[in-house]
Amino acid sequence: MSFACPIPVLRIFDENSARAFYLDYLGFALHWEHRFEPDMPAYMQVSRGACLLHLSGHHGDGSPGAKLRIPCEDVHALLAELRAKPYPKLRPGIENPPWGGEEITLTDPFSNRLTFFKEITAS
Repeated sequence: MSFACPIPVLRIFDENSARAFYLDYLGFALHWEHRFEPDMPAYMQVSRGACLLHLSGHHGDGSPGAKLRIPCEDVHALLAELRAKPYPKLRPGIENPPWGGEEITLTDPFSNRLTFFKEITAS
């Protein structure tokens, strides 16, 4: 028996803010969304490359303040892409943690933290 990668479920409170952050700013693609009724909260699946996330407006689906670590081939290219987009709520930069590597940490509008990091390679 083997396991596949988990799919994090991140709590969102405002669908428009979630779309602006995940789709417009980060460049994720929307796969699908579901609602039980037209006025009910959305549950969405988004992805970029191999990174797959679920975004949920439903009470009890995750807690705000989650932290994800997402491998990224080129954090410098990601930083350039993000800085070229109008998103006045964030001004990301590259950090060098004490264990090595490079990372960019972004906080979404719901206090979830996403750290995009370059894998550390053994020498």
